[in-house]
Amino acid sequence: MLELGILLAYADEGAVSRHERSKTLPPLLIAIAYEVIFQAPVSELFPGMREMVELTIEPRLLRFEQELQEINQRNNKALRVAQKLAWLNERRNIRKI
Repeated sequence: MLELGILLAYADEGAVSRHERSKTLPPLLIAIAYEVIFQAPVSELFPGMREMVELTIEPRLLRFEQELQEINQRNNKALRVAQKLAWLNERRNIRKI
């Protein structure tokens, strides 16, 4: 653990220990450093993080899509809205694969 702290430029191993025990989340640059060191995606190194973010973001995306559909029905800015709806639909289809 001490060596990992040194690689991550931490003064002591406390931060690494907190990350390992899921007591704190690493800053983005440190998370990417873990990814480089262990050659594994951050979502695998910190498995609960992705699920937590997904639970927050997915409902927002759903509300966003509903708002866009309402705007599209009113025919305001139809082309831009249609492009955003197509992106959301494509994103949904990719997640199913």
